[in-house]
Amino acid sequence: MRYVLCLFWIIFCLSNTALAGEVGFTQNDREFLIRLDERLNQIDKRFEQVDKRFEQIELRISELREDMNKRFEQVDKRFEQVDKRFEELREDMNKRFEQVDQRFEAMIQLMMAIIGAFAGIVVMSIGFAIWDRRSMIRPFETKVKAMEEDFLEDKNRLKKLIEALKQLAREDHKLAAVLRNFALL
Repeated sequence: MRYVLCLFWIIFCLSNTALAGEVGFTQNDREFLIRLDERLNQIDKRFEQVDKRFEQIELRISELREDMNKRFEQVDKRFEQVDKRFEELREDMNKRFEQVDQRFEAMIQLMMAIIGAFAGIVVMSIGFAIWDRRSMIRPFETKVKAMEEDFLEDKNRLKKLIEALKQLAREDHKLAAVLRNFALL
């Protein structure tokens, strides 16, 4: 490509001189061609230097790519390690939650047992109190019934006694006065 450009440039320069009306190849033309050749050599050297720089840049870029690839691989490994840690933490948390759930279930069962035992004790206490009351009241009831019967018998005797005293008071005035004092007549 460079040579083609240089060739076109030379042809352009020569064509200008040909159009100007000069004839032949002069010393100035030779010097001009020598200078042109030197400049072309300098341009070639510069292009070679640019090519070398591009090669160096390509080498650096490839080295940077390799370094970046290595770093990305290291980052991927770190992410994998972090993922493993998170998974382990998740498993540990699940185990702990299961343990807490089991403890809560055990506590609930214990509470239910305590409530059941308390309810049983309350029912037994009330049952015992009712039984004790009945067993204690029965003898008292029998005694009261016996006393009522005795009292009824005594009441009947007392009525008979008062009737007898009333009949006697008809004949005895002192007895009649005593019975009137007690409002029995």
